[in-house]
Amino acid sequence: MTIDATNVNPAFAPTVPGNSDASRDVASYLHPYTNHATHEQTGPHIITGGDGIYVTDDSGHKLIEGMAGLWCTSLGFSEKRLVDAATKQLNILPYYHTFASKSTNPAIDLAEKLLEIAPVPMSKVFFANSGSEATDSAVKMVWYYHNAIGQPEKKKIISRKKGYHGVTVAAASMTGLPGNHKLFDLPIDRILHTETPHYWRDALPGEEEEDFATRLAEQLEDLIQAEGPETVGAFIAEPIMGAGGVIVPPRTYFEKIQEVLKRYDILFIADEVICGFGRTGRMFASETFRLKPDMITVAKQLSSAYLPISALFINEAIYQAVKKGSDEVGTFGHGFTYSGHPVAAAVALETLKIYEDDGIIEHVRSVMSPFQKRLKDLNKFDHVGETRGHGLIGAFELVSDKCAKTPFDPYGAAGKAVAAKCLEHGVILRALGDTVAFCPPLIITEDQIHTMFDAVEAALTEWHSSL
Repeated sequence: MTIDATNVNPAFAPTVPGNSDASRDVASYLHPYTNHATHEQTGPHIITGGDGIYVTDDSGHKLIEGMAGLWCTSLGFSEKRLVDAATKQLNILPYYHTFASKSTNPAIDLAEKLLEIAPVPMSKVFFANSGSEATDSAVKMVWYYHNAIGQPEKKKIISRKKGYHGVTVAAASMTGLPGNHKLFDLPIDRILHTETPHYWRDALPGEEEEDFATRLAEQLEDLIQAEGPETVGAFIAEPIMGAGGVIVPPRTYFEKIQEVLKRYDILFIADEVICGFGRTGRMFASETFRLKPDMITVAKQLSSAYLPISALFINEAIYQAVKKGSDEVGTFGHGFTYSGHPVAAAVALETLKIYEDDGIIEHVRSVMSPFQKRLKDLNKFDHVGETRGHGLIGAFELVSDKCAKTPFDPYGAAGKAVAAKCLEHGVILRALGDTVAFCPPLIITEDQIHTMFDAVEAALTEWHSSL
């Protein structure tokens, strides 16, 4: 079946004449994750304001931000405490670096707080500016660690197909999506990929969920054996895969994967950039899925995305190697101008306080059941093959044949068309191929959840009728 993804309400596909904001955008801005040939024709969708879970565009449409921006604006778009925290710190100390033993109180306070709430014992926190920088730093930390402890061959890092870990060179290499590799000469050497833990899509006929998890753990072990255990330094995984399609791990998957990693003395990096800080109903998804990582990367909801900041947690063994190596070399030669930026750190610290003061984790637990129920209800549509999610993250996958799980042709057009229909009905969602994802702000209420899903159901009904 052929899908037309261009049938978009003209109100959301602006023309690009004269000196309009849209024409200036097309003339000057290279957008991330954008088809620029199409962008020259349609122009941008310009967002001008935000309030709670809603954003407003330059045509005056009030839209539910069903993706919390990019999986990140956990406290919505009008949290005054975060604005005040930034303003206060700007008036005290707008910037200072943390190179060469310099520090600031916000960076100290935030590092201390993160260690306090970490899901497993951790030793130190390193700050960066984005999830990509945090995961890239984790790669360098793996290599540094193994050099420092006298295992210079143990450098390969295993990620997963459809995993997402960012777009810097090493992070994009670990990302297991073709669009992040093609034309970029990626992945780089020493980055490997094992199978995606998507039970609905990839299980063999009659294979039980636990058996599927066993098979994937065996495939990981086979890869390690083929490469040589003495050459494999780390494994990285998102607790729930985000940009790869909101893929929830099958039962016993991480338990079995971690057994393999322990057997071969391989570091485990948990990428909590999307899942961290309440998304799954626990502070960290590592708690939800009983992970015992050696390193953890976080970003996004760390500051509710109000300012760029990310962090990498390392355990004591890795810190001791860093200490030893930095003493031998004379420095730990890694860091960013804005590592531990005092304003970003102050906003992140206030974000964590709001999570506690306002009972955000408890709120997520109170609304995640109706969210997941409404998500599951979308299975009633003929072309919704699977719904999946946990907490306040979810997705539905579109197929041309539900029984055979047959994708639409061309792949991705159905997802774009449905996301466009949802936009017409006042909800911003994100198409990931033919999977349409939800990740609303954590402050969303049950009534707002029903409003959002009512709109999505109306959009799906219209789309189905047009096929």
